[in-house]
Amino acid sequence: IYDLPSKCSVLLAKDFVHNAFTVILSEETSNSRSLYVEMNQTVISIHPRLKISKMFSFMEENCQVLDKSLDKNTTNSRRETNKIEISNQKGVSLSCDFQYDLCTVTLAGWHHGISAGLFGTNDNEAGNEWMLPNGSFTDNVEEFTQSWQVNKCSLVPKKEKPCPITGKQNICKVFFEEPHSLLR
Repeated sequence: IYDLPSKCSVLLAKDFVHNAFTVILSEETSNSRSLYVEMNQTVISIHPRLKISKMFSFMEENCQVLDKSLDKNTTNSRRETNKIEISNQKGVSLSCDFQYDLCTVTLAGWHHGISAGLFGTNDNEAGNEWMLPNGSFTDNVEEFTQSWQVNKCSLVPKKEKPCPITGKQNICKVFFEEPHSLLR
């Protein structure tokens, strides 16, 4: 269990060999956190407190709210009332339970030892879990967490086109996202 000393975005896990997935804990401007998940040229942004998810593809650059599954077979998504599950054919799955603010990342065996980040090296070796991005090791939690910060506290892993906001989304934003709203 880590108590992150800073409010910066950090890399939780990334496949550094095949680039099959990236998971980043993003610090939002409203002092809340979200998950940035990248799989198969598709980005899923999950906001647990707001219980919403958005998805877009690098190729098509289209935005969707995750109420239905993707048309592609390479990334599967399932949304229930308080839970979202995302997986790909390469053995990566992410599940978030909004009721408990709990998200889990599960990797199949062939991702053994090829990923790194705050979640460690995924090779069942306790001695190298605190590896820094440069390949060295530390036993200092502050140095470890700071080494996996993304872009000096600003999350811009890819140029992301903002999703167009509809009238209905504006109303929802006023009701549920604005700090002064009683429904937030």
